[in-house]
Amino acid sequence: MRQVSKYIILFSSIATIAFLGSCKKTFLDSRPPTSLTPEQALASETDLANALRGAYAGLRAVDYHGRTVPVIGDLMADNSYVSSLNSGRYTQFNTYTFTVADGNFLGFWNSAYTDILRCNNIINSTLSGGNIPQIKGEAFAVRALCYFSLIRYFARPYTDDPNGLGVPIVLKYDPDLYPPRNTITEVYKQINDDLNQAYNSMNAFTNSSQFSKYAAKALQAKVYMTMGDKTNAKAAAVDVITNSGFTVVSAASHAAYWNSGAFRTDKVETMFEVSSDAIANLQFDALPNIYSQTGYGDLMCSDELYALFSAADVRKSLYAPGFRPAGVPTVFINKYPNTSGDRSDTKIIRLSEVYLIAAEASLPTDEASALTYVNYVTSRRGATAIASTGATLFEDIITERRKELAFEGDRYLDLQRLKRDVVRSANYPPTAKTIAYSNFRRLAPIPQLEMDANPNIRSQQNPGY
Repeated sequence: MRQVSKYIILFSSIATIAFLGSCKKTFLDSRPPTSLTPEQALASETDLANALRGAYAGLRAVDYHGRTVPVIGDLMADNSYVSSLNSGRYTQFNTYTFTVADGNFLGFWNSAYTDILRCNNIINSTLSGGNIPQIKGEAFAVRALCYFSLIRYFARPYTDDPNGLGVPIVLKYDPDLYPPRNTITEVYKQINDDLNQAYNSMNAFTNSSQFSKYAAKALQAKVYMTMGDKTNAKAAAVDVITNSGFTVVSAASHAAYWNSGAFRTDKVETMFEVSSDAIANLQFDALPNIYSQTGYGDLMCSDELYALFSAADVRKSLYAPGFRPAGVPTVFINKYPNTSGDRSDTKIIRLSEVYLIAAEASLPTDEASALTYVNYVTSRRGATAIASTGATLFEDIITERRKELAFEGDRYLDLQRLKRDVVRSANYPPTAKTIAYSNFRRLAPIPQLEMDANPNIRSQQNPGY
């Protein structure tokens, strides 16, 4: 069987066609003459809408935004750690011992490129009119998210070396394609081009489980901040804050917000999330179960993070001191309480983060605005207002990001873009308490199966592997 890139490219068409009928695994090895082409499978607006649902469903894959991506974003940093009593999941990220054969990174890579090809088939459709601009706009946004997820783990930060190796850009179905890695600059250009297309194409807001115009703009603010482009990051963030109609969840509604597993239709807080409802979910492997003590319960909140929350901060109630194993004090993570029925969703972008982006992007030239934006969040969490200046203000905003976005997969990626060492507490193994920014494992390895299948990427492995 062809592997990875070849597998992904072929699977893209299969996934789209799957809404019309099932297919056998042997289809991956040879395409029968009676099979449908993407153009034949996507022959109407309804077909495109069905394909878009497939693209959203693809984000929910267990080694993608369904669980692994948000999990490692905190575990590879200093927010979560694996309990000594565990099911064996994600221990290699706790100890920084993953290799080119790592199954989670392979699943991440495969899932992202499978979804990219699903989006490509929608974007490249020649259909027009009706709701097709909205459908294509959402597909552009999903594709941008896929590339943004990949580039931040498999390549150095943009500000490190824009001309360094990024990830392969694949924009159309081609079963004979063996794509090499594009440069980091090229990948970020593609991401921003896609988000501009998304912003200009979409007008409708349906709910938080689908991209909307301002959800795309909010994601672009995050992209620009990751690139170190504070001017464009702030402009995008202010556009969202001023014009989107979204509101930040209040302190009084904070607990109810996190206790709800349903997507939002009221434009409160969640701009985009990967939905797991009572029917379409990962069952026991859904994100909540890796944290819940009624599930695997493997991951704990670090003592250092828990100590950052003041007694009056409503976010502190999302974490509970306890013991695991018996007699060993720990702090449980209860941010995702819905482990059955309508599962807790994976948050991708929230309005509170947009305010924090605007705050960080205001520095160093406009401290007054930075304080206004960051304290808009603290005032809605029962937290002490920030009153610092200079370098301390910057650190306070980064700390506020750590508290607000804990266990949403952002902490490690913040340390990456800021080029900071990972410095962990006593909760972690002695051999993995400090992970220098220069450590080769601060980058994910290109999966070995991809290297074996694709001759044009074989010489482009990340250093150290």
